Amino acid sequence: MAGFFYPRTASGRASLIPSPPWFYSGDLLTVEYRTDPARVAELLPAPLSLADEDPGAVALIWADWQSCSTSREELLDPVRAQYKEAFVVVRCAFEGRTYSRCVYIWVDKDFAIARGIHQGYPKKLGSIWQTRPHPFAQAAPQLGAGAVFGATLAAGDRRLAEAVLTLTGESPANGFVNGHPMAHHRVLPGIGRGEGDAHAELIESGASAFEGGQAWRGDVELRLFDAPTEELARLEVHEVIGGYYRQVGVTWDGGRRLAELPSV
Repeated sequence: MAGFFYPRTASGRASLIPSPPWFYSGDLLTVEYRTDPARVAELLPAPLSLADEDPGAVALIWADWQSCSTSREELLDPVRAQYKEAFVVVRCAFEGRTYSRCVYIWVDKDFAIARGIHQGYPKKLGSIWQTRPHPFAQAAPQLGAGAVFGATLAAGDRRLAEAVLTLTGESPANGFVNGHPMAHHRVLPGIGRGEGDAHAELIESGASAFEGGQAWRGDVELRLFDAPTEELARLEVHEVIGGYYRQVGVTWDGGRRLAELPSV
């Protein structure tokens, strides 16, 4: 049987995703804010703990992606390459080192969910939209001071978040919360009734290569909304740190195990 992911077949052609490396080009709209550190701690299972500095810092990031494998064949069949996501990142500590961690994430394509299972991202389906820049300003902002971008996130027919970012000037980076290697749990529940996890590990991953265009900062308004099956609103906004916009290119090519965990 062939194929990196299921369904595995004799040829492997039906596999939901190809094998890494995976390549991404996209536009990121980032909102950073502070919440109650106790709400962040709720989302850090053992053996992780709160970051020593700014433990309540949160980044909510909208991303408009185009992605492909080494063959680049997906770029000629855009439905297999283009997707959008919104994800929530906090920081944490493990064995004296600071990591970033994605605690919530929504995407709009099945192949993105499959990659998330492999990488430890807790991906769910959602509806994600953000304003796109363009060199011609008739119906789009241009990257520069004064440009205004909107972004929305919904899931299960409920709006979960919305933001409006007005760029004010250049920035050395697009925030600090999502600036470390990721520390994620990869978990497979046991198949028997009442069994613990059949597999549980803490892994580290991150970009094997990165390119970034000029980052822009700006004034941002962010609203979070409650929903019956979501908990994003528990990370309530106490103080907005800032908003950022940046175009990036990323290569992902695997990670490493930090710890094998007991079943729960």
